[in-house]
Amino acid sequence: MIYLDFQKKLYSTQGEVLLKVQCSLKMRELITLFGKSGAGKTTILRILAGLTAPDFGIIKVQDSIWFSSKDKINIPPQKREIGFVFQDYALFPNMSIEENLLFALPKRGDKKHIEELLEIVELQNFRKVKPSMLSGGQQQRVALIRALVRNPKILLLDEPFSALDASMSQRLQEELLKIHQKFELTTFFVSHNLADVFYLSQYVLHLNNGVVDKQGTPSEVFLRDLPSGKFRQSGTIVEISVNGLVAIVRVLVGNWSIEVVVSKSEGENLKVGDLVLVSSKAWNPIIVKL
Repeated sequence: MIYLDFQKKLYSTQGEVLLKVQCSLKMRELITLFGKSGAGKTTILRILAGLTAPDFGIIKVQDSIWFSSKDKINIPPQKREIGFVFQDYALFPNMSIEENLLFALPKRGDKKHIEELLEIVELQNFRKVKPSMLSGGQQQRVALIRALVRNPKILLLDEPFSALDASMSQRLQEELLKIHQKFELTTFFVSHNLADVFYLSQYVLHLNNGVVDKQGTPSEVFLRDLPSGKFRQSGTIVEISVNGLVAIVRVLVGNWSIEVVVSKSEGENLKVGDLVLVSSKAWNPIIVKL
């Protein structure tokens, strides 16, 4: 069990935000941090990793206290058994892929573990290649397995699919699931994509202005209060055009584009880039902003 109960003041373009997190999470689950930019998602990852300290509170992982403002405990990052994959991958450009992985290996670590990881992501033939010679997807996979070299209990991923195209994103998701299950990890990842959330997550922490206002399974968080329907897909609005008294909303769902006709007033409450749920009931399409 992971117990989080902490607060930290954040400063963003919107002003001061108080990050408040209180939850109990199961080990070996894949947990999504979801919310608007500036809500505190990446800060939570950094706090778990020990790179940022809360103002006060407690972090307990199983029987170990990682942080306690009351008892003045703050376990350093290298003792937290955590692997962190940053948005920019943070690979050493002057080192080969193999050298990047060896750099992360503990002094008494087994090099066979590196061979196993390279095989899992099918990069064993690229061991002598520098990161600049790899595609974005390949660099992401190297960053992922480098985070696993030390056999962490917890894996932290900051928007791991944001810079990838749809096909590469899907492939990396499949590899992430395989790795998560094989090594029995507890995985936290930040995402703005509902398709990623529903495909990968077992549990979601939904942040709104620094506060975890919803938590539960993806269905409990995103679908509980929405209209029922036989067809349900989440997507992103890519175009809105007004035609008389109605608005035509084009929604991108994966590689598909769906057009939904709504009233002009409903269209005025939507904008390009909004995450929405499209459902169909009695042949009438319904669009709901998430």
